[in-house]
Amino acid sequence: MTAARASLVRRITAALDAAPSRIPVLLGGCGTGRTFLLDQVRVRPGEGGHQYVDVERTATTPERFLQAVVRHSPFPQPSEPAAVASPRAAFEATLRVLDTTRAAGDVPVTFLLDEFLELRTFESFPGLRNVLHELLQTLAASRNRFVLSTRYTARAHRFLRDASPRFEVIHVAPLTPAEVADLLRSSPAGAPPEADLPDLARAIQALADGRPGYAQTIGDEVAAMQSRGGGDPVSALAALLAPEGQLAQRCCFCYELRLHRARGYGALKAILDILADEEPLTLTEISQRLHRTPGSTKDYLSWLEDVDLVTSRQKRYSFADPLMRLWVRLHCRPVPPTEDDLAREVQQYALERLPGPEPVLAAAAADGGAKDWGIIEID
Repeated sequence: MTAARASLVRRITAALDAAPSRIPVLLGGCGTGRTFLLDQVRVRPGEGGHQYVDVERTATTPERFLQAVVRHSPFPQPSEPAAVASPRAAFEATLRVLDTTRAAGDVPVTFLLDEFLELRTFESFPGLRNVLHELLQTLAASRNRFVLSTRYTARAHRFLRDASPRFEVIHVAPLTPAEVADLLRSSPAGAPPEADLPDLARAIQALADGRPGYAQTIGDEVAAMQSRGGGDPVSALAALLAPEGQLAQRCCFCYELRLHRARGYGALKAILDILADEEPLTLTEISQRLHRTPGSTKDYLSWLEDVDLVTSRQKRYSFADPLMRLWVRLHCRPVPPTEDDLAREVQQYALERLPGPEPVLAAAAADGGAKDWGIIEID
């Protein structure tokens, strides 16, 4: 675990150990390590014990969610939950479990609710129109301790706007180059030579936008390529963004997941295509390219902001995740990218992200000189 992640874990545990305890809410996009942080909290020694709940995977119906939480609980339960009369009754029973579950000796316990905003799906059931509001009220008043997480930063801020001050928002910050170096030292694929670490870490940090998931994947690929005779971060990124590459699959999952949580699926994809070609753009520029009115375009953009696919600075819109933009340029097209497409687009991305002179043909000079990370030139 890097120093940055250890610092975040200490902040979370300090909030839990406060009197009265606070409720940390971890906010971060895809690949930022929210679930990793929850796991670090789960395995720490502490009074009462912990229960981790993957809400995204188990929030099917209120009745089945209740059964899942109780059946997998490490804490004593009075009995298997009896059949409930309605979705409303099942949700109320779930709130009681979160509120009243105790360890031996009536000791409060800690619940780790990963992707807690997914409970909003219950609002389509009869009698459940304010699920998240009721959840936050119950947690704020409970003796138990809680840690929440979500990838939907904008939505979380909106739902927490009027919540109890017991909730403490913690943004999962990007890794610094020094922290990426720590990550590379502990890589199961093998640590690079210490002399290469500073340059390698700076390059990976820039290409990965500081996201631990991306950085770990690029670092592992570099190590694998070097074990076969040589490789560098830009070449590794190109390989990972090939149609079957690990980062291509991860970006595809995140892209589709967020779009399906938003409204206006087709129009939103069109806006992302527009921003993939050129960013940042104003509302007027986007509406002209989309051939829609500024009013309808503004609605579409607000829905994209709601799921953190785009961000706005000084009324100009761009992708929230630069690597996602690169994936859209490569894969949201009629045919899969060729090797030349991958080389050209990744090289352009690297030119925009990496500091220093223009990248040259891969890795280090043969005489062991300074490294310029790059890939094969395209005519």
